Amino acid sequence: MALFAYKGRNARGELVQGTLENANPGAVADQLFNSSITPLEINLAPVARKLITGGFLAKLLEPKVAALDVLLFSRQMHTLLRAGVPIMRALGGLQESTINKAFAKLLQELRESLDAGRELSAAMRRHGEAFSAFYVSMVRVGELTGRLEEIFLQLFFHLDFERRTREQIKAALRYPSFVLIAIVAAMVVINLVVIPAFAKVYAGFHAELPLLTQILIGMSNFMVRFWPLLLAATVGAAFGLRMYIQSPNGKYKWDKFKLRIPVVGEIVKKATLARFMRSLALAAKSGVPIVQGLSVVAKVVDNDYIAQRIEQMRDGVERGETILRTASAAGVFTPVVLQMIAVGEETGAMDELLEEIAGMYDQDVEYQVKNLSAQIEPFLIIAIGGMVLVLALGVFLPIWDLGQVALKK
Repeated sequence: MALFAYKGRNARGELVQGTLENANPGAVADQLFNSSITPLEINLAPVARKLITGGFLAKLLEPKVAALDVLLFSRQMHTLLRAGVPIMRALGGLQESTINKAFAKLLQELRESLDAGRELSAAMRRHGEAFSAFYVSMVRVGELTGRLEEIFLQLFFHLDFERRTREQIKAALRYPSFVLIAIVAAMVVINLVVIPAFAKVYAGFHAELPLLTQILIGMSNFMVRFWPLLLAATVGAAFGLRMYIQSPNGKYKWDKFKLRIPVVGEIVKKATLARFMRSLALAAKSGVPIVQGLSVVAKVVDNDYIAQRIEQMRDGVERGETILRTASAAGVFTPVVLQMIAVGEETGAMDELLEEIAGMYDQDVEYQVKNLSAQIEPFLIIAIGGMVLVLALGVFLPIWDLGQVALKK
């Protein structure tokens, strides 16, 4: 919220001026029109301009709207609306009770938008950092059908499932991540400290070293000599990779590559498809046409590769093809899922079948996530064993050879 100075004319044509606090000049103009004032000039007030230019750090450090805030908001809105509380009073009560100042500010802006005559979905659309396109679309459906409280409950279950899945995946990947970080740190220490010490000992004997030892010493010398350049190259490569992934073409290729990663790729694929199925079931149950539902879900599936396949399904349905045929052509669904889609089309209970398919994917994801650490451990053991073997042979073989030479003398 910022403070704006305005000049305008009221219904009698008189010049009026003052200050109003709102999110942007457009919102101030709407507020003035609702007060029967025609705005002539709207500028940022001098005090507000000073605060904005001087409070950049405070703005940077201010709390953000968290996913948990939106999750709790959905459940609380369902409870309040079901109890018959008007939506303005519901938002006001939630604004007073919320702990997160950023979310309280967001609720205040929602109330002001509603007071200016906007619909709730239109007000939410102006806050894309908190409400996804799918969330806004479902709220819009609730407004059109008069089932807004049911939509908020379904959105709560949807967001809660996604939250639990993310937490399970993070928990399963925590141990392997620590092990990989430890391996990298150990390699750096060995190359910068351990191998140079052994290299000095070997140099004193003036003996021919095994090829593996020469390779290790060469790598160590290179790292010791050029470690600033290597560090800068690593940081630059990481930054470049991140920028490439953020580009449309890079994100598409990265999302496609994620699905092919051993062990983890299958979990990512099933979790993404579970989200797609559950979102499409929620849209179908709320009365959204299948074509519009596919368009909305494709934007929030969080994987460009699968999103493109969903858009191909939408195009096929628009041409009059069946969902089964378009899903089969997408090439991302298993035969069992395709059979259930066929049954759903024949019986007309597509939303129920989609929920069952989402449940199947959910169970598979939950099982694989629980066993993710056990599946990754063999790869980690092989990696650690290989590293230890190379270092042991490279470092201790010369000692063995030098010992034999000394015994012969």
